Amino acid sequence: MIFPCIDLMGGKVVQLVQGRVKALEGDSPETMLEKFAAFPQIQVIDLDAAMDRGSNDGLVRMLASKATIRAGGGVRTVERAQAVLTQGAHRVIVGTAAFNSDGVDHEFLESLVAVVDRQRIILALDSQHGRIVIKGWSESTELAAEDVIGQLASYCSGFLCTYVDKEGMMQGTDLDWFRRLRACTDREVTAAGGITSLADIEALDAMQIHAAIGMAIYTGHLDLPGLAELAGRTFSQS
Repeated sequence: MIFPCIDLMGGKVVQLVQGRVKALEGDSPETMLEKFAAFPQIQVIDLDAAMDRGSNDGLVRMLASKATIRAGGGVRTVERAQAVLTQGAHRVIVGTAAFNSDGVDHEFLESLVAVVDRQRIILALDSQHGRIVIKGWSESTELAAEDVIGQLASYCSGFLCTYVDKEGMMQGTDLDWFRRLRACTDREVTAAGGITSLADIEALDAMQIHAAIGMAIYTGHLDLPGLAELAGRTFSQS
């Protein structure tokens, strides 16, 4: 499946480079919904919540009322995960809270799946310089995604794996990294970070990996009609 991305900051749709520098602003959330109407699901990330700068709950609620979305950003408590789903999200994306200073935070994850259906949970594995990064990509852990993904499978229906090194840079992504991750789990995997070309998407599809795409759409590098057509031809396992 191809997931077009709507990233929210300050009430606007934005695209960042490596989670730090705002590269551009998109059209209004409502307009982006119209543009993405051909896609069955949309990925929505609340960057303000991820960076502890407030939230865009009203916009997430509006988007969820008009489209099927998977939503994340700042989901660090069980209550917050429940709130995102109550806002109407089809699935909730959890990242930072899955980890603590010792590694995987099994206690938190067990408390999460005790009240939230595992099928509605996506765990985010965001990697930079080979290590998982958390808290809006502002802090690095000592963990490699390949080493912990197996420990996390029982807590989720799938993984959102972002190659932060190439995020927003329009330089392609690291297909070898995604290939290694695919070999480590039978759960659904969605790739993000640097996906720039149809060739990238087709290579991921051959690995049975979904694609979440932002900058390449917003810059016009990938045109939406062509992307929608590709989505209809590939990802038959979805």
